[in-house]
Amino acid sequence: FSGQTFALTPEEKGREIIQQVDQLDTGFGDSRAKLQMILTNRSGGESKRVLEIRTLESTGDGDKSLTIFNSPRDIKGTAFLSFTHAASPDDQWLYLPALKRVKRISSANKSGPFLGSTYAFEDLTSLEVARYNYLYVKDEILDGIDCFLIEMKPSYEYSGYTRQLSWVDKERYIIIKTEYYDRKDALLKTQDFKNFKQYLDKYWRASTQLMVNHQNGKSTRLLWEEYQ
Repeated sequence: FSGQTFALTPEEKGREIIQQVDQLDTGFGDSRAKLQMILTNRSGGESKRVLEIRTLESTGDGDKSLTIFNSPRDIKGTAFLSFTHAASPDDQWLYLPALKRVKRISSANKSGPFLGSTYAFEDLTSLEVARYNYLYVKDEILDGIDCFLIEMKPSYEYSGYTRQLSWVDKERYIIIKTEYYDRKDALLKTQDFKNFKQYLDKYWRASTQLMVNHQNGKSTRLLWEEYQ
């Protein structure tokens, strides 16, 4: 093209960056990990849960994941099955051992809190490019890391968010921070991803995730270990 370049629109650039994030995290097949979930209330009181997550990668559609709670006793045996879809509503089910029954999470309830944590059901899905509209906002340094700042607007129905802002590490193409804005476009939550480790010489996983709800003062910390 004799040196000629074709500039991408901010929408195209935003989508291309997230496609790269998704592409570099494709091909792991399946994974399992143990984690601690630490819930902190407004006054600083903590409660801890121990759980394991198994993920099965799907080609052509979203991933499947199974979350099983091992402690404390009052929640032990509770299980959450999620099947993310790219273009249609996710399928999600919750097994409650005390009731010995499976409860399907309806699409309209995906914005509700997941078992008392600051995570919503819709936060517990794999990244599917087709689920959002994108906008590249600017380059920005975050905690000394050179990032792309991308705005993501959910294109699926019943989301609890009008938009999300994600900071993507330019070097590794991983998301290191996301802000979530509620239906009134006020800042609702911030999630930070820290202490990344690389597995199979390719896949980056955060060992620590922190989701803070700015409106009710609660937070949830996830500590990942024993990745396979």
